[in-house]
Amino acid sequence: MTLMLNRRALLRGTAAGGTAAALSPWLPAWAQPVSAGAARPLPVVSGEDIHLRIAHQMMTVDGRDRHAIGINGTVPAPLIRLREGQTVRLHVENALDEDSSLHWHGLLVPFQMDGVPGVSFPGIAPRSTFTYEFPVLQSGTYWYHSHSGLQEQVGLYGPLIVDPAGEDSIASDREHVLVLSDSTPLHPHALFTRLKQQGGYFNYQKQTLSGLLAGRDQPLRQRLAWGRMRMDPADVADVTGATYTYLVNGHGPGDNWTGLFTPGERVRLRIINAAAMTTFNVRIPGLALTVVQADGQQVRPVEVDELQIAVAETYDLIVRPTDERAYTIVGESVDRSGMARATLAPRAGMAAAVPPLRPRPLADMKDMGMGAMDGMAGMAGMNHATPSHAPAAACPPEHAAMGHCAPPDAEPPPSAAPAAAPMQHSMRDFSSAPEVKRTPTVQTIAPMPVDRTGDPGQGLADIGHRVLVYRDLVAVNRNPDVRAPDRSMRIHLTGNMERYMWALNGEKLNEVKAPIPFLKGERVRVTLVNDTMMGHPIHLHGHFFELVTGHGDHAPRKHTIQVQPGGSATFDVTTDVVGDWAFHCHFFYHMHAGMMQIVTVRPREGEAA
Repeated sequence: MTLMLNRRALLRGTAAGGTAAALSPWLPAWAQPVSAGAARPLPVVSGEDIHLRIAHQMMTVDGRDRHAIGINGTVPAPLIRLREGQTVRLHVENALDEDSSLHWHGLLVPFQMDGVPGVSFPGIAPRSTFTYEFPVLQSGTYWYHSHSGLQEQVGLYGPLIVDPAGEDSIASDREHVLVLSDSTPLHPHALFTRLKQQGGYFNYQKQTLSGLLAGRDQPLRQRLAWGRMRMDPADVADVTGATYTYLVNGHGPGDNWTGLFTPGERVRLRIINAAAMTTFNVRIPGLALTVVQADGQQVRPVEVDELQIAVAETYDLIVRPTDERAYTIVGESVDRSGMARATLAPRAGMAAAVPPLRPRPLADMKDMGMGAMDGMAGMAGMNHATPSHAPAAACPPEHAAMGHCAPPDAEPPPSAAPAAAPMQHSMRDFSSAPEVKRTPTVQTIAPMPVDRTGDPGQGLADIGHRVLVYRDLVAVNRNPDVRAPDRSMRIHLTGNMERYMWALNGEKLNEVKAPIPFLKGERVRVTLVNDTMMGHPIHLHGHFFELVTGHGDHAPRKHTIQVQPGGSATFDVTTDVVGDWAFHCHFFYHMHAGMMQIVTVRPREGEAA
């Protein structure tokens, strides 16, 4: 009991900071002067019986009020603190005039308690209370959020920490929970309508004529080629800092949420990406980050300077500030259109320099699904040459525009390898993706996707310091199931970015005729192939899976994985809990548009559930 009280005291020990200053309307949110007294600690609830009330409220972001849906009067919702081995009853009152729900993201619960309306339960009716009851089977850093309508975007999410039953093997002197999220004054339905009308509506960072004349970004030939294919290399994020303010624990950059430390302490940062649509690149200039946990599961410590955290992922970091000064916690959006900002400091009221936003990344050949073209070694053994008798018209127009194929009598460019045959790769070749349905939702098929679990994420390949990649993660404990897979399957992540349509295997949720079937206890290898030019955070409810990254029986265990653009990722999963489970992209508006299916786990014949 003493340990729990100390931890709560540490959480409550955070304080507001900053000097009073008028907000300058022409500055972006991350560059606004610090406001005084804005940052408050997260409220904490714990015990065997926890009461949560979902209701409308107002929230203040960088001094401006906006509508929200919160729990117990706060956004984010209260920090729920549980202990491994207990049984918890969460009494959730819905004070809204519409159905609501709460999903316990990453917790292993009976499927009836998973909280997905229409899949695992009917939802929580207006003006009613539903009680979730389940044993707490694990420890680690998790979170919870609504799975009803568009409520999550307007604030219905919160952190959930489970302390281990015994002593915590991750030693720290102090900890802070950091919930990263994105907030907009737009109603989520209005935002989605804008995306449907124009997929790049919020992209204010497209290539310009002035940039071309100044020699920035793509040269003219590449711009013309991408234009002919109706592809925008600057389309890195659907929703950007043009409408979003990026938050830490519900506070904007100008609020300067501050966590305290004493120099020399080991400080544990539990970072949760609870954003609707934002992938964050997290760093603390001047401090090394030691990753000790991913998605609530312990990993062997790995020291980096930056990491990309996808929507719905969690990472626990250890930092050890030794100087009596403030450090800026930077959560830069993947497209560099804005940042979440907070401070680590020995005293309230301190602030450190905020680094400027870095140049935004542009999509490249690998992001188009042509990763094997990075070098001739990657092309060895692949038969993509145009036959000598093939007419020039056989070249697909999108690849003629990119110069990937040529008539047999064409001279190779001076830079071509001597033995290289003319290349042809169709981005609409369904023969390489038999799982994918031919629907309007499929704009492209990745011609040569490669495993990208060794990549740091868009824009992070050449930044001059250490960046975490999935292959760095190694589980501390041996995996609970080390059997070879019984079977394998491929699932394609498909989309039409112009029409803002998203699906799995070309079928939106409302088009799918049957769920993805599994048997209880089955061991299955799943390969996710991203046929789009945008990364997707894919989440499987009710299970952990082991990433296939070369670490054998100590493969990292996760519940969410970011599949990089035009790439692939593979995991092994043991479907050990009977029931119906959601499987979806955790980009909020992608899921809303149909990028979701249901996984059904059934008992084997003659076996009880």
